[in-house]
Amino acid sequence: MAAFVDIFLMLLLIAGAVTVLMVRNLFVATMLLGIVSFTMALIFISLDAVDVAFTESAVGAGISTVLYIGTLALVGAQEKERPKFAPVPLLICLAVGAALIFATFDMPPFGAADNPVHTHVAPRYVHVSPTEIGIPNMVASVLASYRGYDTFGEVTVIFTAGIAVLLILRQQRRRKGDADSDMVLLRDGLGGSLSGLGSAHDLIPHVIAKLLVPFIFLFGLYVQFHGDFGPGGGFQAGVIFAAGIILYALVFGLDFARSVINEKAILFLISIGVLLYGGVGVAGMLLGANFLDYNVLSSDPVAGQHLGILLVELGVGITVTAAMLAIFYAFVGRADLLISQQAEQEKNQ
Repeated sequence: MAAFVDIFLMLLLIAGAVTVLMVRNLFVATMLLGIVSFTMALIFISLDAVDVAFTESAVGAGISTVLYIGTLALVGAQEKERPKFAPVPLLICLAVGAALIFATFDMPPFGAADNPVHTHVAPRYVHVSPTEIGIPNMVASVLASYRGYDTFGEVTVIFTAGIAVLLILRQQRRRKGDADSDMVLLRDGLGGSLSGLGSAHDLIPHVIAKLLVPFIFLFGLYVQFHGDFGPGGGFQAGVIFAAGIILYALVFGLDFARSVINEKAILFLISIGVLLYGGVGVAGMLLGANFLDYNVLSSDPVAGQHLGILLVELGVGITVTAAMLAIFYAFVGRADLLISQQAEQEKNQ
């Protein structure tokens, strides 16, 4: 039965990916990408990688889909006419794909017991982590402690991506003539604002959102502080917190969301998260240990590991939340700018 489920999910994943390449409507492609991402999360669950499945479903099927839809407000929902057949890019893709497939022949067999990862690194994590780190979730101990440098690098990448998107999308000055081309690309039927799709009389979305948002935040807190004991952690919790605020913005409008947390607060938080993570490492150095060595944070090394992991995961959650909101605000804010300019232009005509 397990083999049948794996084969079915893999065929569904391939069918979804091929369909995304074939459809011309970008909104349909966005919805299909969300389905593909959710199918990938199911495959991860089948492989017992629950933490990865959690992240894939939250980011791929959740936040990414919202950001894609925001992008469609800028570029339109219909794909441009296909160019003529270009054999050179096709040959390059085939050559690179063939090289990658050929390189996999030198990799150890999948799942073999004598693979290096099973004979060197994994045994230490399995046998030493429960006593050395002292938390039930071995994935959290590996990511936040043993491989803390890698996770710190990932947090820095998220911070850089959020700042880069803000710098690119918040540019309101455009060359003469760009405005007209941008106006043509906007979707029809948006009304006066992308962030205010509904009216003030949309009672059902307002009531449902008011009921859901507190539970979304509560679940985010659970995932944040329960990541030591089960699937979750700062990255997943950050995406959940951002999803709650994005839902609030989509239902009540971006102006109301900005009254809760504005761009200045987001820029502050996106920096605080990285500084908190790095500050934990610096604190270990000041106490005479290595960077990101949590043993010296408390008189008991295991308690120090608990405290260090708690703080760095909190830094990850803050940075991810702020980065997701920064990207969303930038997309929606630019779309609102173009829509308002289009409405002003139509008014003057």
